[in-house]
Amino acid sequence: MKGFLVFKSIISLIDGIALVVVPIAYMNLVELYLGDTGILMARFFGALLIGVGLICWFSRGGTRKTVGGTLLALFVADTLGFLIALKGQLAGLMNALGWVIVAIWLILALGLAYFRFLKT
Repeated sequence: MKGFLVFKSIISLIDGIALVVVPIAYMNLVELYLGDTGILMARFFGALLIGVGLICWFSRGGTRKTVGGTLLALFVADTLGFLIALKGQLAGLMNALGWVIVAIWLILALGLAYFRFLKT
């Protein structure tokens, strides 16, 4: 679980920092073009991802018992993120690189499900 939380922390921090600092360039990678409102929303989302990354980093030493609620909350959020990314990708809103985003959300949700519900 520790390794997975470190992995999630790194992914969240990298994405969060990119969305706060260079949202236009970062979103252009998947051909999502942002106006002023989109830039603001991307930066809000980046700030939240930085928070998630820090939560994962500081929770990495915990046990399933002590961080179970955190794992559950992150599982719900990442499952929703996966569904939103999948819907956007299937609607043709992102280029082929968008499938990487879908896959990352899915991997994170499945990992959280494993450590929250299956791993004993």
